[in-house]
Amino acid sequence: MLRNASRLLVLAALLAFTAAPVGAAESALPTCHMTFTLRGWSAIYKTAHGHGRVTCTNGQSMPVLLTVHGGGLTFGKMDVLKGKGDFSAVKSIDEVLGSYVAAEAAAGAVKASQAAVYTKGEVSLALAGTGRGVVIGFDFGKLDIERAHK
Repeated sequence: MLRNASRLLVLAALLAFTAAPVGAAESALPTCHMTFTLRGWSAIYKTAHGHGRVTCTNGQSMPVLLTVHGGGLTFGKMDVLKGKGDFSAVKSIDEVLGSYVAAEAAAGAVKASQAAVYTKGEVSLALAGTGRGVVIGFDFGKLDIERAHK
């Protein structure tokens, strides 16, 4: 039941972000995707850290570091092993960097499912992943994406 609620939340948020009309110039913009891992815990306050790679349809690519902070009615730990994210169209890969805010739902035990929609100005990011751990609750948070230094 909670898994379905999580999916509905993500679908509703995605529809809200993509409902604006897209012009011909915007359709030529590259889209970017991210693969990532994320590990963290929550006990009222939520924190997680991870890394990933952003790849865009125009051939640009970069490694990134992820940090999640938030609060709410959540308790547990998580280990997202094969996360995937889709960004809205951007002018360049550098637009994916920065701080995003989120509304997120999570539920599960042992094999947890995670889904979230984040936004930063005109850029939105839909994340999904599965992993290990125990996470119970609903919370709001912030996601920071920064370029990983080699």
